[in-house]
Amino acid sequence: MTEGYVHPDFGAVTESLARALAHKNGGGAAVCVYHRGELVVDAWAGDRNSEGNPWERDTIALSFSTTKGVVATAVHCLVDKGLLDYDDPVADYWPEFSAAGKQRVTVRHLLSHSAGMHRLRSVIEDASQMLDWDFVVKALAEQSPSYEPGTRFGYHGITFGFLVGEVLRRITGKSVQQVIQTEIVAPLDLDCMLIGASDEDRHRVAELLIKPRDSDRAERRARQLERIPLIRPGIEALSIPGLDRLLTSGDVYDSEMPALNGCFTARSLAKMYAVLAAGGELGGRRLLSAETLARATEVQTRSRDLVVGFPMRWRLGYHLAGTGRGVLPHGFGHFGYGGSGAWADPDRDLAVAMVCNRVAGTPFGDGRFLGIGAAAVRSADRIIRGST
Repeated sequence: MTEGYVHPDFGAVTESLARALAHKNGGGAAVCVYHRGELVVDAWAGDRNSEGNPWERDTIALSFSTTKGVVATAVHCLVDKGLLDYDDPVADYWPEFSAAGKQRVTVRHLLSHSAGMHRLRSVIEDASQMLDWDFVVKALAEQSPSYEPGTRFGYHGITFGFLVGEVLRRITGKSVQQVIQTEIVAPLDLDCMLIGASDEDRHRVAELLIKPRDSDRAERRARQLERIPLIRPGIEALSIPGLDRLLTSGDVYDSEMPALNGCFTARSLAKMYAVLAAGGELGGRRLLSAETLARATEVQTRSRDLVVGFPMRWRLGYHLAGTGRGVLPHGFGHFGYGGSGAWADPDRDLAVAMVCNRVAGTPFGDGRFLGIGAAAVRSADRIIRGST
């Protein structure tokens, strides 16, 4: 049974949510939609843990790569304040990063996944080392790019968070979590947008429902796939020994991993993207100037991504926004492994977000969220047609 609020014109969204959760393996989710600056859906349903306890209004969920869009937005806020520029060399803020031929790598390269720094598998031995921030950023700073920065695009699936996060830390002297609270959460009065989760917030986190894999078998398979040239970049970026073990343990919440361990409500994600869909301001609260937002959301490439294998239409920290009806021409956002995701569509002044706990789909498309997005688009289009 779906709980929460839905505007009658957007009933199709909660119907889609109910269908998405009608699965034998259970799980729960929350969905939030803003249209023309108005909250039109704030709903949740299903189970927040394997014991069958219901999803609640304040339940938050580990949202994997959806985190990257939040971190990128924090960067844009600092650009807006004149604290950095997209075309500044990363080494201006992080001098050690200039090692191994990276003097000309810019902030833009990091945000658009064109720095050639997607490799992590060969940089660390086990995913548990990702809990040590200083160790990982030092190891990355010592690496050379896989290609001439700016000439190709390859999804920095895990390294994005450490690379961009270290730039934020060097500029502000604060943790990534503190920057997000200061630049996004406080100005927009959001209810929950965390990197990791402290002990006092842990009770709100939905249990991750993920079918365990044979880690030894998965690692053997990864080593076999490394021999295939077209697949190797994806393995190097995303297949880290021990990653499944880390993600299914409580340790995943203990440290900042700003590419993958954001914990959010759909309500917070949708409101942030609603501001971006509306030109940077919502309800009298401005987050970004129109100029900075235009720079942040300009498509950087339409070429095939080296890691993912298809065009992502990278912006600066965001990728294309798709629904079950296809790609939104000017939409942008970020999806996450496991089914979460959020996006803005300036053409419709529409923002949609979903968080969930039953892991399914792929990092770049899950049928549940694609269906919910399509329902939101159809509902918005009916309103638009009725007002013309």
